[in-house]
Amino acid sequence: MFNGNVLIADKGKIIFEKSYGLANEKTEQKINNQTIFELASVSKQFTAMGIVLLEKQGKLNYDDNISKYIPELSFYGNISIKNLLNHTGGLPDYIEIFENKWDKTKFATNQDIVNIFAKYRPKVIFQPGEKYEYSDTGYTLLGLIIEKVSKKTFGQFLSENIFQPLKMKNTFIYRSRFEPKKIENYALGYVTDSLGHKVLPDSFGKEFYTYYLDGIVGDGTVNSTTEDLLKWDRALYTDKLIDSKDKELIFNSAKTKDGKETNYGFGWFIGNSKKYGKIVYHTGGWPGYSTFIERHLDNDKTIIMLQNNSDSKINSSLQKVRTILYH
Repeated sequence: MFNGNVLIADKGKIIFEKSYGLANEKTEQKINNQTIFELASVSKQFTAMGIVLLEKQGKLNYDDNISKYIPELSFYGNISIKNLLNHTGGLPDYIEIFENKWDKTKFATNQDIVNIFAKYRPKVIFQPGEKYEYSDTGYTLLGLIIEKVSKKTFGQFLSENIFQPLKMKNTFIYRSRFEPKKIENYALGYVTDSLGHKVLPDSFGKEFYTYYLDGIVGDGTVNSTTEDLLKWDRALYTDKLIDSKDKELIFNSAKTKDGKETNYGFGWFIGNSKKYGKIVYHTGGWPGYSTFIERHLDNDKTIIMLQNNSDSKINSSLQKVRTILYH
């Protein structure tokens, strides 16, 4: 039912922390509190923070068109950095396009997304700001903009500006196939094959998208632990990285042009509930991983779940956790 780590904190104090299952099915290495997981889309909040920090340093503006940094895509007109941050840019999904147009013997990088889009010019799904549609493509372009503006790799920039200052010692960008390295206490991600066995996605071969898309950053690839994510959560209540003006943007729902709420800020989903107050959260799913972080801003409660099995569903346990927390 559950294979991974759970951490629940109330006002920053850990009230429940537990590890379940195995980090490595072959060696039967057990998961513990320090085990490192691929965060999948929970990574997007770090990409968004990278952009916010560059804006604070005066190196870019949220209203800048992306073509200012990625001139190859100027034919898309006025899609802004802000559109990418809150998923109102309307760009099509790169994963589908690469499935058809990419030479799968090569690893793709963020620049390759730009090149393929510039070559085939896939049509936008809607005009910028008209609608909200969750977009991995947008966040890969934000990852590339961070690199172009900071003149550092995505991993370097996040490390120097977020992970190191917050003492998140077990948090880094990791692409296991593109740039293999030995990491102690790493949770390998498992999927279930057609026979119901737990297997690694790489067993599907190099034609499988998790393999050839492994060079891409921004929409995923931050790896971390539950305890490091708690440090991140705590820092977001302070002005260590950003101030209240920045938090207004990050933790409030953007609106589309017709005034509809998107329920998404900068790298966070936004929710409001009579019972729990204001909640910001994000889910992550990638073959082998299922991740979740939720912050109750009005009541300062934190729920973090990292799993290294794709099939585990988070929602059923989440409702129970909230009920217990507010009992």
